[in-house]
Amino acid sequence: MPSKTGLGRGLDALIPGGEPLAGESGVTQVAVELIEPNPRQPRRKFDSAELEELTASIQEHGVLQPLIVTPGGGDGRFLLIAGERRLQAARMAGKATVPVIVREATDRQRLELALVENVQRADLNSLEEAEAYRQLAEDFSLSHEGIAQRVGKSRVSITNTLRLLRLPDSVKIALIEGRISEGHARSLLALPTVEAQAAALRAILSQGLNVRQTEELVRKLSGEKPPSPARPIPAPEVAEIEERLRASLGTRVTMRAGQKGGSLTIHYYSNEELEALLERLTKQTG
Repeated sequence: MPSKTGLGRGLDALIPGGEPLAGESGVTQVAVELIEPNPRQPRRKFDSAELEELTASIQEHGVLQPLIVTPGGGDGRFLLIAGERRLQAARMAGKATVPVIVREATDRQRLELALVENVQRADLNSLEEAEAYRQLAEDFSLSHEGIAQRVGKSRVSITNTLRLLRLPDSVKIALIEGRISEGHARSLLALPTVEAQAAALRAILSQGLNVRQTEELVRKLSGEKPPSPARPIPAPEVAEIEERLRASLGTRVTMRAGQKGGSLTIHYYSNEELEALLERLTKQTG
């Protein structure tokens, strides 16, 4: 069977060997009170309604999917690797024990697996993702390419998400609270000062600007000339090629086809993104 990559790799790929340490089937029951939360858990915010639904399900059916834990010291305690929401719901449901799979894992592997699990479930907001990527980069010296391989995303995506950490607190709070989208936040990164970003945020919220309108506002505040009129809707075959290139490169690509050839334009929005594109293109053509 071929090995899985990206988000499908799961525990066995992140923790080499992957052999359980307890139980013939790998699953054993452990007291809830003996399981400590994962200190590297990237997810900070849990939806209360979803947690209540899971609690009700566990009260009726029990914990159906085992948690993943690692030994946490010589006193019989364990550190949680994956399953934070299930552990919280089991406590709320009054369960004394939960099914677990015990594995050996390093500090970095605990962060990697918790991140992969949450990304698979789309449980993290973009700032939680960015903070987890920052830990992998700064605490464990992983490159953006190395992080991308572990979570099944492009290097450009990792770099762009990390850039969100540069935003001022006011923008971060608006993003976490859902008052602006990640597209709004990325647009604001083009402004040179915190004051300009805060002013643009106020305009977005007071005027209900969408992402395209926000990009136009940012261009005006940056002193850029207005963009040229929108290009005509491309033919289906051209649109398909543009989409395939966008998916491959992780950025916008426009194609202009003529009777004898044409042109391709690859768009980038930061020096980091340009560097990632150059690396990807030279790898593919080298």
